[in-house]
Amino acid sequence: MEVLEKLKARVYRFGSESADGNRTMKNLLGGKGANLAEMSSIGIPVPPGFTITTEVCTEYNVLGEQVVLDMIKEEVESSISNIETIMGTTFGDEANPLLISVRSGARVSMPGMMDTVLNIGMNDEVVLGLAMKTKNEQFAWDSYRRFIQMYGGVVLGMKPASKEDIDPFEEIMEHLKEKRGIQLDTEFTIQDLKDLVYDFKEAIKKRTGHDFPSNPWDQLWGAIIAVFNSWNGERAVYYRNMHGYPADWGTAVNVQAMVYGNMGNNSGTGVCFTRDAGTGENVFNGEYLINAQGEDVVAGVRTPQQITKLGSLRWAELAKIDEEDRVENYPSLEELMPSIFEELNTYQDILEKHYRDMQDMEFTIQDGKLWILQTRNGKRTGAAMVKIAMDLLKEGMIDEKEVLLLIEANKLDELLHPIFDPDALKRAHVIAQGLPASPGAATGKIVFFADEAKKYKNSILVRIETSPEDLEGMNIAKGILTARGGMTSHAAVVARGMGKCCISGAGALKINYKTRTLTVGKQEYHEGDWISLNGSTGNIIEGKVATIEPELSGEFAEIMKLSDKYAEMKVRTNADSPKDAKVARSFGAKGIGLTRTEHMFFEVDRIKVMREMILADTLKGRKQALEELLPMQRADFEGIFEAMSGLPVTIRLLDPPLHEFVPHQLETQRSLAEDLHISLEAVKIKVAELEEFNPMLGHRGCRLGNTYPEITEMQTRAIIEAALNLKERGIPCKPEIMVPLVGTVKEFELQEEIIRTTANTIFEERQDTVEYLVGTMIEIPRAAIMADLIAEKADFFSFGTNDLTQMTFGYSRDDAGKFLPVYLEKGILKADPFEVLDQAGVGQIVKMGTERGRRVKPNLKVGICGEHGGEPSSVEFCYNVGMNYVSCSPYRIPIARLVSAQAAIKATV
Repeated sequence: MEVLEKLKARVYRFGSESADGNRTMKNLLGGKGANLAEMSSIGIPVPPGFTITTEVCTEYNVLGEQVVLDMIKEEVESSISNIETIMGTTFGDEANPLLISVRSGARVSMPGMMDTVLNIGMNDEVVLGLAMKTKNEQFAWDSYRRFIQMYGGVVLGMKPASKEDIDPFEEIMEHLKEKRGIQLDTEFTIQDLKDLVYDFKEAIKKRTGHDFPSNPWDQLWGAIIAVFNSWNGERAVYYRNMHGYPADWGTAVNVQAMVYGNMGNNSGTGVCFTRDAGTGENVFNGEYLINAQGEDVVAGVRTPQQITKLGSLRWAELAKIDEEDRVENYPSLEELMPSIFEELNTYQDILEKHYRDMQDMEFTIQDGKLWILQTRNGKRTGAAMVKIAMDLLKEGMIDEKEVLLLIEANKLDELLHPIFDPDALKRAHVIAQGLPASPGAATGKIVFFADEAKKYKNSILVRIETSPEDLEGMNIAKGILTARGGMTSHAAVVARGMGKCCISGAGALKINYKTRTLTVGKQEYHEGDWISLNGSTGNIIEGKVATIEPELSGEFAEIMKLSDKYAEMKVRTNADSPKDAKVARSFGAKGIGLTRTEHMFFEVDRIKVMREMILADTLKGRKQALEELLPMQRADFEGIFEAMSGLPVTIRLLDPPLHEFVPHQLETQRSLAEDLHISLEAVKIKVAELEEFNPMLGHRGCRLGNTYPEITEMQTRAIIEAALNLKERGIPCKPEIMVPLVGTVKEFELQEEIIRTTANTIFEERQDTVEYLVGTMIEIPRAAIMADLIAEKADFFSFGTNDLTQMTFGYSRDDAGKFLPVYLEKGILKADPFEVLDQAGVGQIVKMGTERGRRVKPNLKVGICGEHGGEPSSVEFCYNVGMNYVSCSPYRIPIARLVSAQAAIKATV
């Protein structure tokens, strides 16, 4: 074992056009590390470095700090030596120093969620050597200042004392700016920077009780450990949980030679995209700053400039800046450094074609030399995702199957949300203009702090700028508005990844956290005031704006057409009304997999009759009430059958316990007693009789139908008569009657007999027939075990995975919220089993039930109608099990259609 541990590579090098790894190794090297290796191999100028694998992070979490540092010490020291050889510098040397960066890198992009430390290797001696070597004392001391500030925050825990307070280092800097009467960091003199270094160190000593570490190797190991720790930091954990990423993935650590964009006016840094991440337009775009480091672009403290001339002209028009001002103060990189732009433009073209997808790149220009720091498949909005995929197809870069695999299923949800009504926008009062960082329509009440986003049902998070600590609030809020930052700021990039409406860089906004006010000109807005954001135009609007429903059209419709071409498993919908059925059909539903008849009984004119039926002491009384309900149910079914003309409609017989239909408030009981001309006491007694200790396992489902067969008779009559009425009108119907909560074969047999006897009676009465199926919902584990026997009678199975999950785990859906968050946090469960199908447990029961049913009846129709029917990983599982269809809510249908196609494509690879 010890020999194997020593042989196992934990560090992979890259640089000088060679690399130990490649882009296929994301699970081991993380996305950043794999892409750095890949770029180095294909000749892209990448600063040399090495990647400590994700497996080491997992070992660190299990074995602890010292054991892991001992494991990687030799490899890290050797790899630092390799960087020294390539760069011609020495780590820790005063005269010719190598400075390095330490960055995180998970297998998936998690922008800003984990930690980074730059300029490692700096100390009081090295800063003097760097100044002498570069002949740029300003740059050297600014780099030292940045290093202490970043290391202090990331490694030494120098954070704001409260949310109203600013970063302790920023506070020191603001104090100095005020004293010197300056506005920007770039205005600091060399002496200012030296003072900041001294003040920063003093603040660290005062807060931590220790001197700032001056030994470069101590700094390096501290930064590596900080990155490992950030994998389990609060914001990273929240992000992982939000996206369903497992905790045991771990993060890689990327150690690279530093290159500098802040060495003067011949240097700079930026972020660029090979296509527009907001709209999908095929235009190279991005932002840069001269004499700056990467964090300056993201922070937005200085107004970033556009990379291309076209982008600069568009930006200037939006910002209402005339051409003379633009050329003098905000020139594009294309105009300012044409040769560097041409080189960057060449690399972006190479990388997009190499990766066959839109790329998000970071770059630095150091003293006239261009370095590419990172590339990754760019985060994009749902609309951009669809357009980019279809454009890549039309350009011949990818084929139809690759188009579908390029689409992230859950991001389609963004295209299914309401948009602002164009007529309402004409009347809207626009109070300010920002950058349209992430499209969409958002209306909500102003909140200024991320942890207060949940204060209102609909909130807009308003910040000067966002940081990774704001993630949870950004996720909760309907939209995000910032005063600072460009199209590549933290707010913009994260919002696009979330599919969240965002406007950034609205410079006219004056935000005061202490008074919780937003001022635009002479108008002041307070926390709780309503505003609206148009993420497509950058307009900030006073008050609420009406919205309209989206349409499945254009390139979105083309994606759905392609999905249907390759999908083998159908997608149905869960719908309880004609309205829902019509919406579902417009989204491409191939039928209804679940109509819950009980939902029809809760309308005001029906609940009284339903209660009358429940309270009746005799069969005659119950039948009388059911006779009143019959035409109501029949009309409902006619509307649903008409909406789904020619497509199968699965209707579940009454399922909930009867106590859900009776009143539990005294006043409502009294009113019911008066309506039914019975005593209040009689109502109270009946309600008490229906009360159950565990109603979800009580008198419900087929148990109701077998106890009160007249209920099943009425519902069957309503279904069959509705189908016959539609047939007379020339509208084809395919009713499928589903018996719920079956646990024994006899339960199903008794219900099937009632259904078929009632149907035959109606056929004789009407002298006409209609084809129909009788099946069951498999939602009790015993039913899955007995599936072969049940299949001898049933025409179809529909797995009700909501109840099946509840019964398999023994978790109450109504009470699990008290402990499931803790279980997820502690890693007892990787996902909420009511949201994501538990494939290892519940899924195996589903698989067993399907196999046993088809052993008896090979052509048995099998589907799923639980909430899992629209969750991507669950839908893929259903395909692999061999289901005929999944059924989900109307707005999840496009997602399920896409995943059905993706699953079929993956099965052929």
